[in-house]
Amino acid sequence: MTDFLHRHVLHNFGLKLLALALAVALWLAVARDPVAEVAVDVPVEFHNIPENLEINSESVPRAQIWMRGPERIVRRLRSADVYAEIELRGMRVGERTFDLTADQIRQPKELEVVQIVPSQFHLTFDARLTRQVPVHPRVVGNFAPGYEIGHVVAEPSTVTISGPQKRVEAIEAALTDSVDASGTLDRATFVRHAYVSDPLVRVMDPNPVRVTVIMERVPSGTGGH
Repeated sequence: MTDFLHRHVLHNFGLKLLALALAVALWLAVARDPVAEVAVDVPVEFHNIPENLEINSESVPRAQIWMRGPERIVRRLRSADVYAEIELRGMRVGERTFDLTADQIRQPKELEVVQIVPSQFHLTFDARLTRQVPVHPRVVGNFAPGYEIGHVVAEPSTVTISGPQKRVEAIEAALTDSVDASGTLDRATFVRHAYVSDPLVRVMDPNPVRVTVIMERVPSGTGGH
């Protein structure tokens, strides 16, 4: 019996006692830190999209990520600490359905992903097209009797737009923000920005447009505007 105690119990007794103390301390630490769950609404990030490709979907995919872990970690969690990423390397024109799994979620290592809503999303892709379109100023106003708009000049007269090919091809012109030329008798110049109505088509020229409104007298015997 003495030999048994010496060989199996007392051998390396100090190390065994230390291991037991560490195990008890770890158990107490876990027991004092209850588990909690939290849901975080995050955008889906797209990585390595081919240079000549455009996402042809107006709604930006977002996901609600449910995570579980120590309450102290959950309480300190920020939305920036969690995101979903999708790899688009080698993607081509067309439609694609993507699965969202825990492997595509980046979150603090102490937390576990337990649910993702939605678990799938659908996108369409189109080739990128860049071209120039004319600028059409929008001029409104109440003008003095005997005067009407003679000419409207936009400088620059064209802007460059870029986006999914089919959407860019459907754009006939860029418009300017409204110009109120009320009270103008000769000419007046206004500075406005140009835009297109399609949210997926970008105006590439950052500079505003100078819109010059030139008034002229209405010939006698005709009505003015």
